[in-house]
Amino acid sequence: MTRTIARPLALAAFLFLGGCASMAPKYTQPAAPVPANWPNGPSYKAEPAAQKPLAEIPWQEFFVEPQLQKLIGLALDNNRDLKVAVLNMDRYRALYQIRRADLLPTVTGDGAFAVRKTADDLAQNGNGGVGHSYNVSVGISSYELDLFGRIRSLKDQALEQYLATEQARRSVQITLVSQVANAYLTLGSDLERLQLAKDTLANQQESYRLSKSRFEAGVSSALDLQQAQTSVDSARVDIARYTTLVAQDLNALVLVVGSDVPQELLPKSLTEALTAVKDVAPGLPSDVLLSRPDILQAEFNLKGANANIGAARAAFFPRIALTTSVGFGSDQLAGLFKGGNLAWSFAPSISVPIFEGGRNKANLEVAKVDRDIAVAQYEKAIQVAFREVADALAQRGTIDEQVAAQQSLTGATAETFRLSQARYQTGVDSYLNVLDAQRSLYAAQQNLITTRLARLNNMVTLYKVLGGGSK
Repeated sequence: MTRTIARPLALAAFLFLGGCASMAPKYTQPAAPVPANWPNGPSYKAEPAAQKPLAEIPWQEFFVEPQLQKLIGLALDNNRDLKVAVLNMDRYRALYQIRRADLLPTVTGDGAFAVRKTADDLAQNGNGGVGHSYNVSVGISSYELDLFGRIRSLKDQALEQYLATEQARRSVQITLVSQVANAYLTLGSDLERLQLAKDTLANQQESYRLSKSRFEAGVSSALDLQQAQTSVDSARVDIARYTTLVAQDLNALVLVVGSDVPQELLPKSLTEALTAVKDVAPGLPSDVLLSRPDILQAEFNLKGANANIGAARAAFFPRIALTTSVGFGSDQLAGLFKGGNLAWSFAPSISVPIFEGGRNKANLEVAKVDRDIAVAQYEKAIQVAFREVADALAQRGTIDEQVAAQQSLTGATAETFRLSQARYQTGVDSYLNVLDAQRSLYAAQQNLITTRLARLNNMVTLYKVLGGGSK
């Protein structure tokens, strides 16, 4: 009896182990369609000494400002885009597990009990009656033997899709960390601009008061008084504008964080102690770009498309399915497991494609085109990443000079404004020269804030495009 039970199970195991590898073409990583080195020229400064790659520096070590660290932590816990990315990863992991389970036979255990009444005219002896039947069995139902690797290829494709979503989650986290930092800096810069506008308004109101006194005393003209009034009104316009921008900046920060932002975590102005890294050594493009999560995601998608070709090729070959069952049957429950009541079945089936109307050929062509599209998308991802890093390096090479020049310009315009005021008060110059100097100083101060913001944003951007922020 034991040998009888073992025969169909042994045959099923033999056929299961006889499955071949995938028919997918061998994967070869496409060559990176970018130069071997970063651009050089007047916009790029000499690369500093080698240091730890930014991609290996956790964001807690890069962003050293305590308030910003807490905001990034809140965003990682509450941001909905990151939550969706994590859920997508969980979904594709489950889909991969489903595909992997298709490689294994599904073994089921069944038990049944039936009662039936047979009519007298239908009974062999002319005496109908009530009959009972009992059966239990264990078997494999419609298991496809993966002799040509179709299921294995689909499993490989599902695995690559899951790995791609894992890299997508890392990309979302990198983007989220930089978004929080940029929103934090933008809010700080607009708060600084708002305070500058308020200080300017206070100064202009004092100048207007003095001009009015001089006008009433007959020392200055009505033109001077009206020019002073325009400066006051311009400052009031800027206060209203920057008040709106601050409110919108705060809304943007709340959105990216995903929750209310405590007041104590908001910036008061731009902070120069934002990051711990001042000089960046980008390394070689091949080392940096190919490890970026978005490029790894594109490569996993390419591998998945490559595996799908194997499934499309396997569709041209026969499919063999196996159904087996081993069990016992009896008309009495007490005699169900007696030796003579053993029952088994072994039912292999084969399906051979004869005429598909060109469907299999078209499916294979689609799979190949999908692979070619994935290759182009992978190469485009590398080119976009190269451009992002090159642009950030170009700005990094000149931004310090811009900040220094803008600081010098601001200092010079401040001195010009002081001298013009002194000349006006002594009656040497008209108030128009004071007004022009004041406008130049205000514009220089605003531009200095903008340039400092650009410098800090550039550091955040370099950290992002070089793959930092995923840890």
